[in-house]
Amino acid sequence: CNGLGQIEEITEASVIPDKKLSISRGGILPLGEYRDIWIFKKIEAILKRYKLTLTTPIKDIPKEALHVLLYGDEMPVAVASVKYPGTEWNTQFEGIVNFLQKQKEEGSESIKKWVDDFTITKICPECHGARLKKESLHFKIDNKNIAELAHLNIDVLKKWFDGLENRISDKQNQIAVEVLKEIRKRIGFLLDVGLDYLNLNRPLRTLSGGEAQRIRLATQIGTQLVGVLYILDEPSIGLHARDNAKLIKALKDLRDLGNSVIVVEHDKEMMLEADYIIDVGPGAGRHGGHIVAEGDPQTFLKIDSTTAKYLSGKMGITYSKERRKGSGESLSLLGATGNNLKNVDLHLALGTFICITGVSGSGKSTLIHDTLFPILNQFFFNSRQEPLPYKKIDGLKLVDKVIEVDQSPIGRTPRSNPATYTGVFTEIRDLFANMPEAKIRGYKTGRFSFNVKGGRCETCEGAGLRLIEMEFLPDVYVPCETCKGKRYNRETLEVRFKGKSISDVLDMTVEEAITFFDKLPRILRKIQTLGEVGLGYISLGQHATTLSGGEAQRVKLATELSKRDTGKTLYILDEPTTGLHFQDISHLLDVLQKLVDKGNTVLVIEHNMDVIKSADHIIDLGPEGGAKGGMIIAKGTPEEVSKNPASYTGRFLKAELN
Repeated sequence: CNGLGQIEEITEASVIPDKKLSISRGGILPLGEYRDIWIFKKIEAILKRYKLTLTTPIKDIPKEALHVLLYGDEMPVAVASVKYPGTEWNTQFEGIVNFLQKQKEEGSESIKKWVDDFTITKICPECHGARLKKESLHFKIDNKNIAELAHLNIDVLKKWFDGLENRISDKQNQIAVEVLKEIRKRIGFLLDVGLDYLNLNRPLRTLSGGEAQRIRLATQIGTQLVGVLYILDEPSIGLHARDNAKLIKALKDLRDLGNSVIVVEHDKEMMLEADYIIDVGPGAGRHGGHIVAEGDPQTFLKIDSTTAKYLSGKMGITYSKERRKGSGESLSLLGATGNNLKNVDLHLALGTFICITGVSGSGKSTLIHDTLFPILNQFFFNSRQEPLPYKKIDGLKLVDKVIEVDQSPIGRTPRSNPATYTGVFTEIRDLFANMPEAKIRGYKTGRFSFNVKGGRCETCEGAGLRLIEMEFLPDVYVPCETCKGKRYNRETLEVRFKGKSISDVLDMTVEEAITFFDKLPRILRKIQTLGEVGLGYISLGQHATTLSGGEAQRVKLATELSKRDTGKTLYILDEPTTGLHFQDISHLLDVLQKLVDKGNTVLVIEHNMDVIKSADHIIDLGPEGGAKGGMIIAKGTPEEVSKNPASYTGRFLKAELN
């Protein structure tokens, strides 16, 4: 496995997921449905040997024949030539799995990406995930090899190192003195920033943004540098209120060494613990850009800014004391055992606003993202992501679709923007194509698209920006010198609606567009939902690459809101308050409550107490992170959970409700 501990394989199951289908009906996934092409002719010829056809269901094809189709054989296959009728080509068939394997190694980037759809990752059968060969694993200290230590949680690892000197020989002790000192120091730093539930073997790509940032923070504390300016962007992401104190202490330790620490943060505790607060505003986007308040926390609380009012309690996020009971039906996931889950039974009351809470690493993402969501996704959309192990699920028929609204970007290039993502741009292009000037010139809807030739500026191909590739530095986007960032050519921009060209419309903020299109309900509905989720300040044509994770998530939420819902949808959101100010959280909660009022179910994984106290039902996992977590320790209304002494969330919730 080249030291990765896992291998990627193309298997019969990943290429033929449904054996009830025949080959002509798309039973072999990479080939799709029957087309009049060479490879299907070859397969037809092979099946003829076994007196079968392309319409035979795959489950009825004998093993021997299936093996030839997947892995090929030496026997030449005769296929009639199209170019020279009456002649036949005799060639060997290499097999579909072998062909995919070859493409995976030698194909272009896009081909490799396509082949990834048919590969499955499994633990290496040789080293069983240990990443090293047998010889290396024979070296042990106190009966443990290096791979076993890498699999331990960091807090368990610390205990193993405690008193190790008494369990090793004198000679080993002489060698170990300095090394042990360094190891203990570094483990201590990781524990200080609340990462006791991780293990050293954990792949970096599976960490949340907040976790990765805290690992870098632990490294910095370890360097013991002085006179450094540290800048952190929302380090509290993904942190439970309990672990927040550890993080604040770590930042103060950095300060006390003689460094300056600047934190961009929306977290209440972090602000109140700071030495100095600077508040930027008053609004967002074009309404912001001024420093509206500053001072130490005591002075700051007396100032008349929105942030200060929320901190001092003059303004607050209101919630209804009436908790919904739901439709009376529930979706139940039984016996989930993925990662650290201990045979968890999850019951979700449909038609309610549910919060999944728990300290970092307690198994929330494993339960929802890696178990529940893949099951639902397979059921509704035939997704190929495999859920982690579970025994059974009940109540799938009670939901008619599942929508996961995450913080991944809405597009990876400047071409995508909120107008294209929400679908409102199609309506706007139709509107411009119906203008008298456009009809006289014979312009159709496509003329107003910046993705196809005709109406767009050809210098930047409608992007409005040009990519300048820099040697040894990140690539830079600069405005196009021909269209000055307008994306279209001169003729297209001469078609106007209420005096504005299509480029002017893309430059409008959502707020401006709501008044501009107030007489056009089809366009207005989609733009209004962007305003409702608190995005009134972004422009319709803002490049997707410049939106933050929280903004991208709200654009997705607005897109879902503008669709006609059925009242039986399950929405899953992971920490939607990331990057949100108190006021934005208030807007977001209004939107989520509206969804639930229509009969939908909203499931949110969250650490923010303002969201948790507004839920109808809380499911709290714990009691700790990592191996000591993975159990449901409290469930019920916020009032019920706040009375549960075993729940950390309950303790903080109690203070919030009072």
